[in-house]
Amino acid sequence: MRKFLGFVVCVVAVGLMAVAVGAQEAPTAPTFDELPAGEWVSVPGGEGTICSTSTPYNYYVRRASEPTDKVFVHFQGGGACWFGEICDLSSSPSFDPLVDDSDNPAEYPVGLYDFNNPDNPFSDYNHVFVPYCTGDVHIGNNVTTYPVGETPRNVKIYHNGYGNVSAVLDWMFANIENPSEVFVTGCSAGAIPSPFYTMSIAEQYPDARIAQWGDSAGGYRNIDGSSARTLTPWNTVSILPEELASMPIEEIDFELLYSAAAEAYPNVQFSQFNHSGDDTQYGFLGLTGIQDQLLLDLLLANYDDIKAGLPADNFHTYTLEGNDHCITFSPAIYEVEVDGVKLIDWLRALANGEAVEDVTCTDCALLPSSVQEEMAQEESEE
Repeated sequence: MRKFLGFVVCVVAVGLMAVAVGAQEAPTAPTFDELPAGEWVSVPGGEGTICSTSTPYNYYVRRASEPTDKVFVHFQGGGACWFGEICDLSSSPSFDPLVDDSDNPAEYPVGLYDFNNPDNPFSDYNHVFVPYCTGDVHIGNNVTTYPVGETPRNVKIYHNGYGNVSAVLDWMFANIENPSEVFVTGCSAGAIPSPFYTMSIAEQYPDARIAQWGDSAGGYRNIDGSSARTLTPWNTVSILPEELASMPIEEIDFELLYSAAAEAYPNVQFSQFNHSGDDTQYGFLGLTGIQDQLLLDLLLANYDDIKAGLPADNFHTYTLEGNDHCITFSPAIYEVEVDGVKLIDWLRALANGEAVEDVTCTDCALLPSSVQEEMAQEESEE
C-alpha cells in the first residue's frame, strides 16, 4: 500500500498562494451575491494569476437560476507543453496559451452545460469554471525558458497553473461557505489535477457530499520515467507534499494524485471516464515517448494502480469503446451506455452519493483512428 498520510495537511498549509514570478494584478472580483442569477460572469483572476505568455487570467462563474447550495467545479482542458517546439506559439504549440471570449462556457451550452436539458443532473448547481492557459495541466509552479531551434532562441512560458487555480479556489471558499454538495470535474488536461484539488475542496467543506469525475485523461502511464519529462519543467514537485516530493521524480505519476486523494478522503467518491481508443490521449502519449502501446491496456493498468491498497471502495471507472476525446461537452453524454448502464445515470448516482460499479466495454481495444484508416486503406488495395 502506498501511504500518503499528511497529504492534505501539506496542501492546505501551502495556503493556496501563487508564487510564480511576474504574476499580474487585476481588478477586484465581484462577490457571489453580486452575480446575476442564470448568467455566466467573467471574474478577473487577481493578484498571483497569469497565462502562459503573460496575458491576463480570468475565470467564469454562473450563479444558479434558483437559489441553491450545490456547486459544480470544472477544470478546463487544452493540451500541455514541456519542450520548446510544442511550447513555441510560432511553431507547433500543443496547448491553449490564453483565456479569451472563446473560453466562456456560455459559448458552448452543450453536454453538461446544457442547462435546459431535463436529464442534466447539474443544471440546478452553481457553476465555477476554471479556464486553462498555462500548458501545465493546472499543476505548474514555474517560469520556464525553453530553447527552440538549432540556433536556439528562447521561449518563456509562465507555468502558473497552481497559482491560477489557487486564486479561483480562494474566491470560491470566501464566497460559497457551506455547500451541501460539490461535484468536481475536469476534461483532458483538466481531468488530471481534479483529484488533487478535490482534496483542498474537501478540507474546506468537511460537511459537504463531494464527488470527483475525471473525463478523458486516464491513460498517461508512467513508463521509463516519462512523467518526469513533463513534471520537471513545470516544477510540480514544489506544490506536492513531502511524501510525494521526496520520491524520485521518475516515480511520480498522475495516478498518485488519485490514490493519495482517495486514501486521504475515503468518504469522497473519485472516478474516471475514458474512451478505449482516445485519439488525443494516443497523441500526447506519443509526445512523451510512449508508442506501440494499446491505450486500453494502459488505462486498465492505471486503474489497478490507483485502486491498489485503498482502504475504501471509493474509486470507480467508466470505459466506453471509441476514439473520441472528452464527453463533458458532447450531447452524446446523455445517450451512451455500456452493458445497459447509461453514463448520465452513472454520473447522477455518483453525484447523489449512491453506489456505482466499474463499467468497462468488452473486446473494445482500439488503435488510433489514423492507424485504423491506414490499415483499411491497405486492405482495400490488396
